[in-house]
Amino acid sequence: MTSEKPRISARIGAIAESATLAVDAKAKALKAAGRPVIGFGAGEPDFPTPDYIVKAAIDACSDPRWHRYTPAGGLPELKAAVAAKTLRDSGYAVDASQVLITNGGKQALYNAFATLLDPGDEVLLPAPYWTTYPESIQLAGGVPVEIMTDESTGFRTSVAQLDAALTPKTKVLVFVSPSNPTGAVYSPAEVEAIGQWAVEKGLWVVTDEIYEHLVYGDAEFTSMPVAVPELADKCVVVNGVAKTYAMTGWRVGWMIGPNDVIKAATNLQSHATSNVSNVAQIAALAAVSGDLSAVDEMKVAFDRRRKLITSMLNEIDGITCPEPEGAFYVYPSVKGVLGREFNGKVANTSAELAALILDEVEVAVVPGEAFGTPGYIRLSYALGDADLIEGITRIQNFLK
Repeated sequence: MTSEKPRISARIGAIAESATLAVDAKAKALKAAGRPVIGFGAGEPDFPTPDYIVKAAIDACSDPRWHRYTPAGGLPELKAAVAAKTLRDSGYAVDASQVLITNGGKQALYNAFATLLDPGDEVLLPAPYWTTYPESIQLAGGVPVEIMTDESTGFRTSVAQLDAALTPKTKVLVFVSPSNPTGAVYSPAEVEAIGQWAVEKGLWVVTDEIYEHLVYGDAEFTSMPVAVPELADKCVVVNGVAKTYAMTGWRVGWMIGPNDVIKAATNLQSHATSNVSNVAQIAALAAVSGDLSAVDEMKVAFDRRRKLITSMLNEIDGITCPEPEGAFYVYPSVKGVLGREFNGKVANTSAELAALILDEVEVAVVPGEAFGTPGYIRLSYALGDADLIEGITRIQNFLK
């Protein structure tokens, strides 16, 4: 008699739930139940998708051309528009054949890792990192190698740190600037130095540029394959419309890379999902073909909010919050409040603190454990000013 096989495969059973989506789902469920929850969990602009983009989608719904299958790798006109947008926004010249349109940035990342990695290949992953990176790497058979950073270096890694983590199994470096969760932005010189190091070591770079337009003050976005042109043949760029155009729910992203990688990733996508929704692709076409006025308007609000939330968090005894240079997150250290008693309860970890804040004052934040660095919490400031002030005031009052 044979023993019963496990119901869930080991590969899928090892995947952790997205912590950011879990926090957001819990906050929305409490809100739906009538609770006055304020959510700092999801990285989602509070602005509506611009009208002209929505109109393009409405028109597409009535056009029989978009009622049928289209090429798995994306609408040719959208691929061409993404290539043109990439040259316009970052100075990176690519052909439309180097573009694969995906169901959001997450699919672009999974496609990239699945295409590049064989079992046991190591991937250098600076921490704190977005929750999806290690899961996607491991699902593709790779091994994430965490490179720890903290606020003393502005949450930026160095060539020396990367070099110390290099082994004969290292194949890929994940590079993100501006960063989720920290808002860190690497200088042009730092981007060039890391890119040159990757070329010298023969590594691939997967660089996530989803927050390219969200930089503040003197910070400057730099696309690595532009800073280091010789890296282009071993570089995959991941991007999408979600953050720039307030289109998180439309699910349109893309990956840009060498033709052989894009061809292989397109083959994968042809079996995994086939084409991205045509209506969403037409909306994305309107977005990337238009100007950047939508993100410029959002940036004014985000810039104001990042200064406000940083200031308010730093008023709390035991919390230290660096001012972010990009994206729309703050990543304060809460180590100074751990172990203290609040309302008769003690939180010894940032995960316990996040749970306590949600239970006691109905404010949702994401603990640093989700990003590989316990002792911190992430808060998105992509929410209305009134909610931001109310939410942080609740935390201030609770942690007095």
